[in-house]
Amino acid sequence: MTLIKSISGIRGTIGGETGENLTPIDAVKFAAAYGTFIKNKNQGKEKITIVLGRDARISGKMISGLVSDTLIGLGIDVINLGLSTTPTVEVAVPIEKADGGIILTASHNPKQWNALKLLNERGEFLNGEDGKQILAIAENDDYNFADVDSLGTVSENNEYIAKHIHEVLELELVDVEAIKNANLKVVVDGVNSTGGIAIPALLKELNVECVELYCEPNGHFPHNPEPLKEHLTDISELVVKEKADLGVVVDPDVDRLALICEDGSMFGEEYTLVACADYVLGELKGGNTVSNLSSSRALRDITQAHGGKYTASAVGEVNVVQMMKDTNTVIGGEGNGGIIYPKSHYGRDSIVGVALFLSHLAKKKISCKALRDSYPSYFMSKNKIQLTPQINVDNILATMADKYKNEDVNTIDGVKIDFEEEWVHLRKSNTEPIIRIYTEAKCQEKADNLAERFITEIKEII
Repeated sequence: MTLIKSISGIRGTIGGETGENLTPIDAVKFAAAYGTFIKNKNQGKEKITIVLGRDARISGKMISGLVSDTLIGLGIDVINLGLSTTPTVEVAVPIEKADGGIILTASHNPKQWNALKLLNERGEFLNGEDGKQILAIAENDDYNFADVDSLGTVSENNEYIAKHIHEVLELELVDVEAIKNANLKVVVDGVNSTGGIAIPALLKELNVECVELYCEPNGHFPHNPEPLKEHLTDISELVVKEKADLGVVVDPDVDRLALICEDGSMFGEEYTLVACADYVLGELKGGNTVSNLSSSRALRDITQAHGGKYTASAVGEVNVVQMMKDTNTVIGGEGNGGIIYPKSHYGRDSIVGVALFLSHLAKKKISCKALRDSYPSYFMSKNKIQLTPQINVDNILATMADKYKNEDVNTIDGVKIDFEEEWVHLRKSNTEPIIRIYTEAKCQEKADNLAERFITEIKEII
């Protein structure tokens, strides 16, 4: 059982010992730390408000009650969205002119996990400095609770998924009429979480025939909730059986989007962003894009084909967002199926992703598989090396960077080495003695061979 504290929040497994798992005491402690941070940041402000939402996992209602009551005890007003999505909470924060937001979700982790994801007043994830302050408050038990006459209040608003969908449909590049006229049929796997509410509701507004699979938001995940090929055999089979145009899969908090082609094959999680970027860049006649260092080179290729500039950021949504702002990016995200579209908001959003992808498909008037086949084809290999705690990982990475200094080397996040037709990205884990090794090449065998080569070279250093 595990409890992981980081600058982006706290996540852990339910039950067990305090400080070792996400127990009620730990939930209260970190909610109090975050609330105190928000109060300290807004000293002198008469009314402080935080938006709260959760995915459908089994522990969500329990954790929500603890967090909500803790914030009230700090004198903070809570707008509780109840069952919601990560991007929906992100959208709600600025609309409500709130001072922050908390999403209760462990994203793609299994049902025994939950987490507090923390947002700033713009509905964006906190930066590193803010996260460190919250961790310090929790470490020192330095909270700022209110007296009895200054307790906060709670109000409930369960309309925000509908508001979010309306906001998406109003986006200029979401071609509602083209989608409605395409007569599409889509199978949706909502992994029995809030995607089962949001995605079918979006498709209904677009007059898309929706076949629901695992769309009951009861928190009992019917398969591993990470939207990877090996977990998606049921929807792949159902897409073919239903003669659907495609399948849509989201993770429990709806910030990752995977797609299934009409023949049951995977569109590829790396290519969700590529397709949406191709559409946006095509409509705008160019523009800049950003993804992280571990994402596919295909986005760079598509961006350059449209006359735009591609930039790679450090891994982590907050890093992608900052790079997007710095480079005036029109669309960006992560290769795990995370679409960030600034015209909506700066956060990964599967609702936006589905709307942009369907607009692209409808206007192209081709099949999902034909669209996938039109993109540069790359293959990835993801591996790791387990090390002993005594080994200095930074020294290993520095040695590898120096060894390949005559190649195109990027060291903003570990070491990424770009060769002419392939690349390797070496990153250390922040929570365990591991080096992660990501490679990409034009065929799977080359990607695997490149990974094995670097594993061997690293082991020779140790």
